[in-house]
Amino acid sequence: MNYIGSKKSLLQFLEESIYQVVGKKDFTFLDLFAGTGIVGQHFKSKGHKVIANDLQYYSFVLNKNYIENHKVLKFIGLEKELEDLKNIDYEKRADFVCKFLDNLDLKEGFIYKNYCLGGTKNKEFQRQYFSDENGKKVDTIRENIEEWKKENKINDNEYYFLLATLIENIDKVANTASVYGAFLKQLKKSAQQEFLMKPANFVLNDNEHNVYNEDIEKLVETVQGDVLYLDPPYNHRQYAPNYHLLETIAKFDNPKIKGKTGLRDYSNQKSKFSQKKDVLKSFENIIQQANVKYIFLSYNNEGLMTEEEVKAIMSRRGKYGIFKKEYNRFKADKTENRNHKATSVVEYLHYVECK
Repeated sequence: MNYIGSKKSLLQFLEESIYQVVGKKDFTFLDLFAGTGIVGQHFKSKGHKVIANDLQYYSFVLNKNYIENHKVLKFIGLEKELEDLKNIDYEKRADFVCKFLDNLDLKEGFIYKNYCLGGTKNKEFQRQYFSDENGKKVDTIRENIEEWKKENKINDNEYYFLLATLIENIDKVANTASVYGAFLKQLKKSAQQEFLMKPANFVLNDNEHNVYNEDIEKLVETVQGDVLYLDPPYNHRQYAPNYHLLETIAKFDNPKIKGKTGLRDYSNQKSKFSQKKDVLKSFENIIQQANVKYIFLSYNNEGLMTEEEVKAIMSRRGKYGIFKKEYNRFKADKTENRNHKATSVVEYLHYVECK
């Protein structure tokens, strides 16, 4: 998924920097602004126990699959409904179930009726976030997954796997520049393609992992581990309105929506790290409350907090240090349409060895 602030291109930098401070020994890795879970997945693949958290529910869903799932999904509860399933090896069952969902008869649900041109043509606002077919398909699959869960035909692990698979694949055919703050007037080429439920893979291992959907300032007081990695929002851009459609698909709550973009209420999901008046107090609280040996903070040179402010707060917990790396900026649209003209930014990885 093309995600604001994604650290996919910086994984090697993060790994090398963190190992340089902590070493490669076994440690518990806390990723409490997890986003799509790309960093947590990386350290999970290196054999570490991971604890992940995010305030956005769609992020929680993704991490429940990519982080918490670590064993082969057997879908035993679907053997009666999908007769051929019992003749399929466990390792291939996830793919079989996804293909079954791909071929259901389409229904017109909340997404089609509110975010597709066919469903909104006679309404106050005409929206085209997805093609009509893909809108109906996401409604159909989402409803089916929820029915299976309510009827106890799939367990939690299977449920979040299927939801993560749906979110990942519908995002690939979204008719947007990248985020869901706006849709394009005409269906772009990728949005004209039918999406398929390509299974969302996850790392298999023997570690137990935990995923939360909580306010980090409350959670950091109760969880503990060795390494706390923080990757909060850097600026005023809130994640909730930029991914509101994925939140609605994940929650399946048919919310009240408003305006040209069909935005859901996100007043309880605003990050203090996107508000200048709150960010320093919130950051200091997290740093002081964290029950860990090491704290790392990903931030860049255009964030609301200055390098000096971060250093001052983190230094109060112990021995402070910093790594720096230049990288290309995330772009959701053409550079000339953005306030920032620079094509690259400097990523800071601040750290403190806690006393």
